[in-house]
Amino acid sequence: MSTKSAPFDELDRKIVAALIENGRASFAEIGSAIGLSPTAVKRRVDRLRESNVITGFSATVRPAALGWLTEAYVEVYCDSAAPPRRLAEVVRNHPEIAAAMTVTGGADALLHVRATDVEHFEEVLERIRTEPFIRKTISYMVLSHLLPDSPEAGARRSSEDARDRPHPQKRAANQR
Repeated sequence: MSTKSAPFDELDRKIVAALIENGRASFAEIGSAIGLSPTAVKRRVDRLRESNVITGFSATVRPAALGWLTEAYVEVYCDSAAPPRRLAEVVRNHPEIAAAMTVTGGADALLHVRATDVEHFEEVLERIRTEPFIRKTISYMVLSHLLPDSPEAGARRSSEDARDRPHPQKRAANQR
């Protein structure tokens, strides 16, 4: 295999965009939308996978369907700049942490936490705080997603689903 990768062109961008929109789209469907044969789409997808442009395919799941109804972002401040490797070890021990990254600014890391309810979130936060090198945390509870189609928000709902099911907060307000 050659170490030199083929250029990433406009057709590759369209293929990647189609797969991001619908990872289950067939090569024929993608080809029809962008003007390529299914075989040409497959060759390009294979090349994009080999060059690690496409790193995998996954299902997007609506967290609430799994019982994860509470969501927060937690800034983590460490004593004496704990190495990212040590932070990674800690976050792997908490299944409630959906994403974690080191960041610039005052905090050392930012955690995306999902929990079943506020009490569960508080318990997760207390477990995180027991780590000896964590000096403090600042939490931000998610009230709503402004970009509901983003991966962080969970699975996309079709426009029909959105019309048929009012937002939980609106349902609660209507019941008062």
